[in-house]
Amino acid sequence: MDDARVPEWLTAFLDLNPDVGDFREEVLSGLARTPKSIPSKFFYDERGSEIFDRICELEEYYPTRTEIGILDARVGEIAELIGRGTHLIELGSGASVKIRTLLSALPHLAQYTGVDISRDFLLQSVKTLSLDYPALNVAAVCADYTRAFPLPELPLDGGAPANARRVAFFPGSTVGNFTRLDAAAFLKRLAGLLGAGGGLLVGVDLKKSPERLYAAYNDARGVTADFNFNLLYRANRELGANFDPSGFRHDAPYIEELGRIEMRLYSERDQEVEIDGQIFSFGAGEYIHTENSHKYTLDEFRSLCAGAGYTPVKTWTDADELFSVHYFSVG
Repeated sequence: MDDARVPEWLTAFLDLNPDVGDFREEVLSGLARTPKSIPSKFFYDERGSEIFDRICELEEYYPTRTEIGILDARVGEIAELIGRGTHLIELGSGASVKIRTLLSALPHLAQYTGVDISRDFLLQSVKTLSLDYPALNVAAVCADYTRAFPLPELPLDGGAPANARRVAFFPGSTVGNFTRLDAAAFLKRLAGLLGAGGGLLVGVDLKKSPERLYAAYNDARGVTADFNFNLLYRANRELGANFDPSGFRHDAPYIEELGRIEMRLYSERDQEVEIDGQIFSFGAGEYIHTENSHKYTLDEFRSLCAGAGYTPVKTWTDADELFSVHYFSVG
């Protein structure tokens, strides 16, 4: 996007026109696999995003409120590690309480840059932040952050150095959605973007009793089930599929040997689904795999990051050790 089209409330905007994936193509190819699968990135249409906001408020779903509690309690220490004159980069931009906690404690950043694959969501988020923090240089990059992407140059006004130290903020235990192999590759690529001396502030869900984990993804009110079923409704609406959601049930078991929750939709009976003239047969008990959510011990995650080029600096957890926030330096 050229400078003439940069909104006046943004310091810079790089629009890389990321490939968000073709829903039809990926559903067709995913249902042809064994086990069948639909990528979790397709959860977040408008309705799915609204349902996820409700998930975050559930009593059983501890990650969001626990991470916020850690950030609130430790923001002074975190701000000291991030430091003044830093370029803060948020992966998965949002105008949420998490980034606001940091920005309110960091009045002397060189720049905040939000990175997200959804252009409309990204622009709305960074616009809100730019209005609420008028003294802050706010930039945006529309990109798939799981792949290599550039950052905008920093403005030279106000004495901000063009080579300001870079710190990435990656909250929500989103790193848990990667397989361990993919997480290692992603973290290594991110270390290259941040450069020697850069930093990473990352939220990571911890291993705990299987019962506690199961309850978090199989809540009594069925909100997480609604979130999972929304994939079927979306396929019916957008692809002309003929899924009968009543013929499926939600379950998200904890696979202990893999250290992860797997979101699944189980077929309750033998049935067929048609999409684009293609017939997909389901046996009773067969499932569609829709998401992974890996959990770590503190040592497991530190080891993963060490292998990707990071040095652990500080780790914070809640009193019950449900969730962790880590600060790493690069190199």
